[in-house]
Amino acid sequence: MTTLILIETTSLLIRPLALGVRLTANLTAGHLLIQLISTAVMVLLPIIPAISILTATILLLLTILEIAVAIIQAYVFVLLLSLYLQENI
Repeated sequence: MTTLILIETTSLLIRPLALGVRLTANLTAGHLLIQLISTAVMVLLPIIPAISILTATILLLLTILEIAVAIIQAYVFVLLLSLYLQENI
């Protein structure tokens, strides 16, 4: 009986932590991709300007996608956190 209480308590404490780690990883991956592409734009600009402009356009589209992902991640975080907290009430 005591073991079951310990396992359930640990589960309830780990869920929001795992949710935060997942959120951080998703947002960090997008930011790293944007950083890598913007570095490629800066490196290609003096060498091949046409490819650099195309890459900058892709960077703009990726930035819009990253904003959408951030909004969706915030919604999922709040939704799951509220569901986890409702389980405890």
